[in-house]
Amino acid sequence: MGPSFAERVLSIQSHVVYGYVGGKAAVFPLQCLGYDVDVSYVPSAEGLSAVAKLARKLKGERPNLIYLLDPVLGDAGQLYVAADVIPIYREMLPLATIISPNWFEVETLTDTRLEDLPSLRKAISILHEKYHVPNIVISSIPLTPWLSSALPSKIEHTTDTDKLLCITSSFSPDSDQGRPIVYAHSVPLIPGYFSGVGDLFSALLLAHFPHPTISNTDFSSPETTSIARAAAYALATTHHILCLTHAHATTLPEHERLSTDDEADVVEPLRKTRRMRGRELRVIQGQAAIRGVGVDVKPLVLWDRFWDI
Repeated sequence: MGPSFAERVLSIQSHVVYGYVGGKAAVFPLQCLGYDVDVSYVPSAEGLSAVAKLARKLKGERPNLIYLLDPVLGDAGQLYVAADVIPIYREMLPLATIISPNWFEVETLTDTRLEDLPSLRKAISILHEKYHVPNIVISSIPLTPWLSSALPSKIEHTTDTDKLLCITSSFSPDSDQGRPIVYAHSVPLIPGYFSGVGDLFSALLLAHFPHPTISNTDFSSPETTSIARAAAYALATTHHILCLTHAHATTLPEHERLSTDDEADVVEPLRKTRRMRGRELRVIQGQAAIRGVGVDVKPLVLWDRFWDI
């Protein structure tokens, strides 16, 4: 079941000739779910400023326009981009309906090192209150001991690194909800590095917001937020595609099943290319899953004591 009326998405992100990263990881899933997609590309801080100008213009003309911003800055403590794009992304935050940063990007945007529950509360509050972002989705969060111990017992998790966490937070200053509503869910960690995962996840998140475009699971309730429902579908589908990709990678000849090793990649640059080729997302092969076939969608769990001090 696709969108109930003609929907068009403008996808502005990187584009590659080979593989499934950036626009190539996002456009096909959106099309599978019934969206027409126009594609553009942002190569620099100057280009990002142009996107900010366009987003401001479109939001002014259509206040109800849904804008998902994935602030691609880096991961694992390292920037992938020039530092001059950080203030531009901060300027763009108030324009967004949804943002989908990773752990490191939340730290960078809020100038808050996430090392305990109070610092996580602070970072989420900054995004909601200072930058007026109504919907936040943080995915691929490593389950550190402090975070694992703080989770509600209803969320399946362990104290080691075999799980990744996804958190959503939604807040509307015009409502009487009081504090932001936080949901969370964990998924098994799949070994190895895969490119384009964030692009795929964000595309699916947008596709299923504010209402899922497929209906293979009935877990909607008055208490469940739209962003938590969208994240549940995006998380389940992305994980399914990763499982397909990992299963394919294990069938490759041994010399092509290369482990992630940054030092070895520096010595032999083509090694990384061969490894990434073997782990390209199985987006085409997983199109049935994108449409909801064979995907076990589990609802995110309300983190009802998140704001308790």
